[in-house]
Amino acid sequence: MDSSTSTAVEKLCSIRGLLIYESFLKNWDNVQAFQANPDDIVIATYPRSGTTWVSEIVDMIQKDGSAEKCKDAIFNRVPYLESKNEDVFDGVKQLKVMASPRLVKTHLPADYLPASFWEKNCKMIYVCRNAKDVAVSYYYFHLMVPAHENPGTFPDFVKKFMSGNVPYGSWFKHVKSWWEKSESPRVLFLFYEDLSKDIRKEVIKLINFLGKKPSEDLVDKIVNHTSFQEMKKNPSTNYTLLPQNQMNQEISSFMRKGCVGDWKNHFTVALNECFDNHYKQEMKCSTLKLKTEI
Repeated sequence: MDSSTSTAVEKLCSIRGLLIYESFLKNWDNVQAFQANPDDIVIATYPRSGTTWVSEIVDMIQKDGSAEKCKDAIFNRVPYLESKNEDVFDGVKQLKVMASPRLVKTHLPADYLPASFWEKNCKMIYVCRNAKDVAVSYYYFHLMVPAHENPGTFPDFVKKFMSGNVPYGSWFKHVKSWWEKSESPRVLFLFYEDLSKDIRKEVIKLINFLGKKPSEDLVDKIVNHTSFQEMKKNPSTNYTLLPQNQMNQEISSFMRKGCVGDWKNHFTVALNECFDNHYKQEMKCSTLKLKTEI
């Protein structure tokens, strides 16, 4: 996404069949050559699947529940690995100067992640959200980020989403790539819907995965600090620190609703039927099962 003062639409480019932003492609060799440390923690998602939410939870865990130590913008504390925007984001550059243990955000499918993360046996957290709610959230994200092409009507966007003609390509391929890795004890596969239903349980799961002790005090601090209401008003997590030409939050908030089932307010009966048929075809050989409501 372009971070200059202009609002020019950024082109999408294909790298090994994956659609990414043109500015990211220019830095692709540096991303792929990135050298991981064994104690790096990767937070991976398809866009609009709870990335910021889980990033804040993980950073709070690493900082023993201290909200005071989490006051810097989330995009500085958890750099976006493959991003490359001269004025604000340069994931590789940010990570290279960070002290260990580093938290690394990525939207890359598992088979596009730099090899060093696998070679160093890093811990990885993948957050999966049901496709219909992702489509709704991604649509509003396209509306509020000027660097995106106008998504058109919601049904138009859903067709692009189903065909994978959006940044980071097919949701179906993305989630399946990480689901295949989830048998590894170094990969924790989380569901957005589980986080929404019982955040306390999922926070404890994350604390255990990261090798910490889930004391009641620590869990309470994290649960309270990372509620949707708290994060929506927190400038460190709500992206209001970015200028309007990068994210126009007058059109839509970066943190919009944070709920499960909002798709029912957007999908017509016909569109839902079309999506369901496509979903069954794409996921027919996968054991991955998701909830579209709780």
